[in-house]
Amino acid sequence: MNDAERLTLRTELATMRTSGARRQELSQHACKRLFFDFGIRPSTATVRDLTQTGSASDIPKDIDAFWTRIRSASQVRIESGAIPEGLQERAGELLGQLFLEAQEFAIRSLEGERHAAKDDVDAALSRLRDAEVRCATVDEALRRSEARADTALARNCALEVELASLRGRELEAQSGLQASTHRLEREHAALTQRLETEQTANAVLRDRLDALNGELRHNTEHYAQQIKDAISEAERRVKPMLVELDSLRGMAATYQAGVRQASQKEFDFIQQLSIAKARTDRLELRIREQSDEIDALAFERDALLGQCGMSENVARLICTMVEEGRLSVQEMQALGTDIDGFVAVPPSCPTCVTGEPELAQRDDEFELSCPDCDRSSGTASSRLLAVARFHSPEIADTPSEQTER
Repeated sequence: MNDAERLTLRTELATMRTSGARRQELSQHACKRLFFDFGIRPSTATVRDLTQTGSASDIPKDIDAFWTRIRSASQVRIESGAIPEGLQERAGELLGQLFLEAQEFAIRSLEGERHAAKDDVDAALSRLRDAEVRCATVDEALRRSEARADTALARNCALEVELASLRGRELEAQSGLQASTHRLEREHAALTQRLETEQTANAVLRDRLDALNGELRHNTEHYAQQIKDAISEAERRVKPMLVELDSLRGMAATYQAGVRQASQKEFDFIQQLSIAKARTDRLELRIREQSDEIDALAFERDALLGQCGMSENVARLICTMVEEGRLSVQEMQALGTDIDGFVAVPPSCPTCVTGEPELAQRDDEFELSCPDCDRSSGTASSRLLAVARFHSPEIADTPSEQTER
């Protein structure tokens, strides 16, 4: 008897117990089912296990009562018909034997059918187990699918939130980009306008520089020609006078009578020489003045050349920052000589007040010093740095400039 049959039998007994059956009925039913249906000889332990009731002395009594009923049922007496008395019991035994054999045959048939039914049940159970396994697999797959679906749904929600956030940031970025684009376009337009203005100013400065260069060349040639003509005229006038003076001196030695007249003529000639010398001095003074004017024009030309490519307002702003001490030595060195054309030499020395500083240039180095006192800027790489050091002597040379020296 397998577990399924045992469970079925226990279910039947539980149903009988629920309906009010007594212990003897439960035990008799268990013995009948064990013996006739399963071909098992009833035992105390088996019946007690199935009925779950009765004591160790009551169940054997119930089993004996079951066997008594079986034996009484097998002893059949045939009282009808003309059968002698001695054959009635034999006929009853024969019928009982036939009943037993029929019962055994029926049991064997039942056992075969039971085995076939058991095989069918086993096959059905196997299919059931396979179906349960498949069902469990499907349930597990369904749970995993539901879990994945929940995860995907949660991820979808998170992605939607992130997408909304990204769209918001994208809109903000686009707004910022558009604002930056408009601002840059405005700055570009302003810078373009400023560049055009600077280019126009540079063109004007170049034209003025060309004009000054032409005027300088013309004035230089004109003054040089005037100086040459004045010298030639002086030589032309002085040489005949000298020749005549020599002749008069010879005549004075020969003619004593004409000494006074010769002396008078000599005096006249000397007076004319003095006049010529004074005119020569005036010409030399004029030449020096014109030379100073030429030097001033050359200085102005150098200043204009130094101012090319730099806005005057920017240069003035940088000079103001240098005077206020807001630029470092490295920054002034980075500017180089780009704004030297806008740098003015201080009119007075900050130490002695009365001295007028002088700017000296040797090769590519500049030095600003006061002739009345010992204040000096030292050698600097640009005019701007020299003026800054002259105002603030505490500005030291950078390591790179010291190394170059």
